[in-house]
Amino acid sequence: MLIQAVKSKIHRVRVTQADLNYIGSITIDEELMNASNLIEGEKVQIVNINNGERFETYVIKGERKSGTICLNGPAARRVATGDLIIIIGYGYMDFEEAKLFKPSLVFPNEETNLLD
Repeated sequence: MLIQAVKSKIHRVRVTQADLNYIGSITIDEELMNASNLIEGEKVQIVNINNGERFETYVIKGERKSGTICLNGPAARRVATGDLIIIIGYGYMDFEEAKLFKPSLVFPNEETNLLD
């Protein structure tokens, strides 16, 4: 049996931009993507700490060490610049494998979105 389990998490990053007129997605600083084991085009869940919204989108690579967290397209309506969010990536794995799997968890600086 396969189950879906957390494989990646960027915990409590601040939204730096919201661009309603972009095609859609979330732009994430490349350094945060690498640290959390996320890849461009991967589906992620966004959890907005400020308003409780939960939604899905896909990842676009942002400039490395820029701290960029930008919600694009319709997702821009679910956040405000300055909101704190959690970004979660899931993977399918065998039930027994999931018991031993260790996800990539990242806790960036909440003010700069950079890794200390």
